[in-house]
Amino acid sequence: MLTDISRAWLDSALRDAADRTPVWEERFVTAGRHCGPADADEARTLLLRAAGAGPDTLTRLYHHGTTAERRAVLLALPALVTGPETVPLVEDALRTHDTTLIAAALGPYAATHLPPHAWRHGLLKCLFTGVSVTAVAGLAERAAGDTELARMLADHAAERTAAGRPVPADLSRVLALTAPAEES
Repeated sequence: MLTDISRAWLDSALRDAADRTPVWEERFVTAGRHCGPADADEARTLLLRAAGAGPDTLTRLYHHGTTAERRAVLLALPALVTGPETVPLVEDALRTHDTTLIAAALGPYAATHLPPHAWRHGLLKCLFTGVSVTAVAGLAERAAGDTELARMLADHAAERTAAGRPVPADLSRVLALTAPAEES
């Protein structure tokens, strides 16, 4: 919940972003300081939307940003980018070991634009790192009938079992989603 001071700061920052004044990107960077960690993602995504940030701006902010700033860019993608131009940002986040970036990367933008191979590996990354698969947008639709994903999941479960390690609880849930749809 924003304080009155934080709300006033955000309102001013949103005006700057909408007007595309030179300071709006600085406001994006300092949003966590002014709005607090609990509201920083929302404040930053609102600023990106108010500015109508395009792929070039999003890419620059992502590559020069902190983890929190990168997460906000990823969260804003579905509202700002209609094509696959920013898929490299999602792929970059999936190469990290930061669970907050992995979860944000597999949101609605990835559900629509991430190629199947990369999406499957992102899903496995969730299982490796303990990110709940509830963070994966469009999971049921993308997993349905995906025999390659089913093979990868079975291989992962077999490797974990052979090594005497527990199989992630979400694995069986996702594996069940890969079953071909029954014909009526």
